[in-house]
Amino acid sequence: MLESLLDKVRHYPGVASKVALAPVISSFEQHNPSGFSNGDDTAVLKNSRGYDLFAVEGFLPEFVKNDPWFAGWCGVMVNISDIAAMGGRPRAVVNALWQSSDESAKQIFLGMKAASETYGVPIVGGHTSHKSDATQLAVSILGHANKVLSSFDAKAGDAIIVAMDQRGEFRAPYLNWNATTNAPAERLKGDLELLPLLAEKGYLTGCKDISQAGLLGTLAMFMDCSQTGADIFLNDIPKPKHVKWEDWLCAFPSFGFLMTCPVDRIDEVTALFKRRDIDAACIGHVTERASIDVSYIDTTSADRCLGIDQDTSHLKQTSVFWDFEKHHFLGFIKSADQKESLCL
Repeated sequence: MLESLLDKVRHYPGVASKVALAPVISSFEQHNPSGFSNGDDTAVLKNSRGYDLFAVEGFLPEFVKNDPWFAGWCGVMVNISDIAAMGGRPRAVVNALWQSSDESAKQIFLGMKAASETYGVPIVGGHTSHKSDATQLAVSILGHANKVLSSFDAKAGDAIIVAMDQRGEFRAPYLNWNATTNAPAERLKGDLELLPLLAEKGYLTGCKDISQAGLLGTLAMFMDCSQTGADIFLNDIPKPKHVKWEDWLCAFPSFGFLMTCPVDRIDEVTALFKRRDIDAACIGHVTERASIDVSYIDTTSADRCLGIDQDTSHLKQTSVFWDFEKHHFLGFIKSADQKESLCL
């Protein structure tokens, strides 16, 4: 069961789209002029008051065509999530839109405006091109951090924590878990404030928001950047009861973050999210081994064993989700093929 599940997740298009980034990442310098690594959720530029955070998101034309209002909403929302993952607070967004119809553009702008007003992040400019062959959308954001979180700083032995807002549902036909469009504005803003708070308290060693690669695909990006691996226990991942594992592990949540922290901070970190009714749990730990291994205990079988045999070790399955030494992901950990090509 476990290997079949992981194989489906490995071949999910959202995961493949991230693996395809390796040549792009290798084309640029490893660090920017401020000394921060290229390849994180936002660019980081040091200033006299802390750090400017700068990011951009582009959206699949099919998604924009099929759900223009929600695409506009996501243009603001996912950028805000990137800022939060870096320990920052959003300041303003701009957009670039190539439109194929006035009605589609109207819906996109309405979605952006609704998200802007809900999150309290102003739209301060942009670019619009009329009568394009296809509608294409990109949105950029500026933020600020007092202390930066990064996906390059996880250390072996750290706990891995996931926090995902389950108060939502999938917005068909994609695996976009929407927990925002019907939520109170003050709640959404308060939830996002947890990330800069955790950064400023110094509780976390690293953070990354869960993207279209899903939970495990995003974890692979995170661990690759930190040049580490992970042991994950599937049973500990919070999940809505009615949602299949295959869908949940590939979901793109409106509020979802992977974090690493010292083991003595687990309770403090998870408690902050739980106080706001956000499901959060430690799901494993960071390893020196360059692979992501996932374990699972079939609790259905375990229930049948209760009262007869309390030891469920014989029911535990373990499979490798990603072996970085065999197959590159983003390429910060060099795979065997990459090492061989360097020697040619």
